[in-house]
Amino acid sequence: MSAGDPRETLGRRLGHVFRDRDLLRDALTHRSFANENPGATDNERLALLGDAVLALVVAEHLLATAPAEPVGVLTPRRAALVSGENLARWAQGLGLGAHLRLGRGEEQTGGRDRESVLATALEAVLGVIYREGGLEASRRAVAALAVW
Repeated sequence: MSAGDPRETLGRRLGHVFRDRDLLRDALTHRSFANENPGATDNERLALLGDAVLALVVAEHLLATAPAEPVGVLTPRRAALVSGENLARWAQGLGLGAHLRLGRGEEQTGGRDRESVLATALEAVLGVIYREGGLEASRRAVAALAVW
């Protein structure tokens, strides 16, 4: 399944010009596809980075917008914002599922709409944005998701 060039469609929606086509391809590659296609790289390492970047950007935002709130209030608020459910919803809003590279089984069982698959892919895309554009580009992309 394809919905045009992901560098263009995702880039436009996230306010980022993706420069490395291969890196973005890896971000959109589920481990099921990599398992079926020797040499393909899955998105899990990029997702690890994207998860950390998202947590940082959200924490920065919460500290800036609620400077008097105690950590005991901010921590669960951050956790709620970066939950898998929210990540999947934002990924659906981006049309991310249409760009995923999935293995046959994952494709047949609805992987394009599966919360965990979408959340991981979105984190991986954020990892690419961080690698290409740093923290400022990551802040813009997270703001484009309208997570607040």
